[in-house]
Amino acid sequence: MGSRSKERARAQASVGQPELAHGHTPTVTAAAAVQAIQSAAILLAAILAGIAEAEGKSYQDAGGIAITVIGVCTAIALGFVAFGLAGTRRWSRTPALLTQLFTGIIGIYLVQGQRWSWGIPALVLCVAGFVLLLCPASTRALTSGKDKPGGQMAAG
Repeated sequence: MGSRSKERARAQASVGQPELAHGHTPTVTAAAAVQAIQSAAILLAAILAGIAEAEGKSYQDAGGIAITVIGVCTAIALGFVAFGLAGTRRWSRTPALLTQLFTGIIGIYLVQGQRWSWGIPALVLCVAGFVLLLCPASTRALTSGKDKPGGQMAAG
C-alpha cells in the first residue's frame, strides 16, 4: 500500500472529527489552556511565597527562597508544555498528563488541609485536563505519528 493510500485511509478515519487549522482539535486547544492556567497558578503561588519570604512571614525560613525559585522554574516548564500542546506536539502529552496527576494529588492535599480556595480549583483543573487529554480526538491528535503541523515526521 502506497503512502497516498495510507494518507487517504487516515483522512477517511478522521471524517466527522472536528479539527482546527493544522490538525488542532478543540480538545487539545482546551487542554493547552488548562495547562497554561496551571502554569499561571504555580507562578502566582511562587510569587506569593517570595513576597512572604521577603516580609519574613514565610512558613519555612530556610527554604523560602528555594521554594520561590523552584516554583518559578516549574511554572516556566509547565508553560513550555502548554505551548507544546497548543502546537499539537506529541512530546507534550506525557508531561501534560503527569501535570494533571500531580495537580490532583496536590489538590487533594489542599482540600484535606481545608485550603478550599486553592484545592477545589486545582481538582477542577485536574479533572478537566485529564478529560481533555484522554478524549479520543486528543489522543488521536497527540499520538498520530505526526509531530509537525505540516504533517512531516519528526526526525529521530
